[in-house]
Amino acid sequence: MKFDSYKRVIFSVAVLTIAFAVACGKKETKVSEIGQGEGEVSIVAWPGYIERGETDKGYDWVTEFEKNTGCKVNVKTAATSDEMVALMNEGGFDLVTASGDASLRLVAGGKVQEINTDLIPSWKNVDSRLQNAPWHTVEGKHYGVPYQWGPNVLMYNTKVFKKAPTSWNIVFEEQVLPDGKSNKGRVQAFDGPIYIADAALYLKQSKPELGIQDPYELDEKQYNAVIELLKKQRQLVPKYWHDAMVQVDDFKKEGLVASSTWPFQVNLLVSEKQPVASVVPQEGATGWADSTMLHKDSKHVNCAYKWLEHSLSPKVQGDLASWFGSVPSVPSACKGNALLGDTGCAINGFNNFEKISFWRTPKEDCSGGRKCVPYKKWAEDYISIIGSK
Repeated sequence: MKFDSYKRVIFSVAVLTIAFAVACGKKETKVSEIGQGEGEVSIVAWPGYIERGETDKGYDWVTEFEKNTGCKVNVKTAATSDEMVALMNEGGFDLVTASGDASLRLVAGGKVQEINTDLIPSWKNVDSRLQNAPWHTVEGKHYGVPYQWGPNVLMYNTKVFKKAPTSWNIVFEEQVLPDGKSNKGRVQAFDGPIYIADAALYLKQSKPELGIQDPYELDEKQYNAVIELLKKQRQLVPKYWHDAMVQVDDFKKEGLVASSTWPFQVNLLVSEKQPVASVVPQEGATGWADSTMLHKDSKHVNCAYKWLEHSLSPKVQGDLASWFGSVPSVPSACKGNALLGDTGCAINGFNNFEKISFWRTPKEDCSGGRKCVPYKKWAEDYISIIGSK
């Protein structure tokens, strides 16, 4: 996003923070029945999340839905969770595929409505680890339908690293890489404020004296140490990424050799015969568990509910997991899918659920009665870091 968009994000964060207490006290209603489709549905989604065969004709879970329901799918891609929050705050959309660092902000801001899971027959097939996940469930109410999940992996150039790197230090600490050249100017970092958690996860192991237990719950001392690390990293990073397709292009043309990324970019580059691979280093990884959420002012509620049910079909779940390199929220999708294969879920990390520090919005009040640094401060400081040099 451009700087003006970041200012919009800061405003949105402030508004949503103020709205939290108000929103939690509101009486809400939820849809009680599904009627005839309105002819369209508008979705804010991560790149690669809603495919209609335009990139690869083998990956299309939109065309059949449109044919069967009469609901035309309009997609607006967003590069960061903050952009998703800003877009939903502005309105005009029906659904959003929100990650955990956006979902609770949307609930707190009163921008999404409770989901009536009784109207979604396939809800019963959702992974039990996700059905009541805290990033879309508030006071027993579901505000999202689980979509996909996975880790933020370390992508590396296999010509530079003959063996997979074992630590995130190759993107955080200045050093000479196996090819005899410095990593300065050759690594990337994500430009969303939630990336602060990646640095915190690295320091959790590399500097245990800081006492970091949760990368999303940082007291002032811990937070300051993380910020100092990110300021040093700024000298290594020539360009931050937020657009998946731009990062793919950067790895092909800009001489980059390592970065945090999504499996989606890795899969695309590998399919184009580029010398890249990925790994989850010894420190672990942050990750995302995305939920499809319904705007409180949706004008196409019936089509939206039809999409929510469609999104949980094993075919859609398996095809998407194959395309994105993610893990389905419906375990039955892990078997019998021609694109994903019967080993695809294991390869994409189905059994690593407990090892991932899933994105969520940092709050001031955190566990143990401690006072932690809230997300608004994360956003302000990370924008400042990216803007410096």
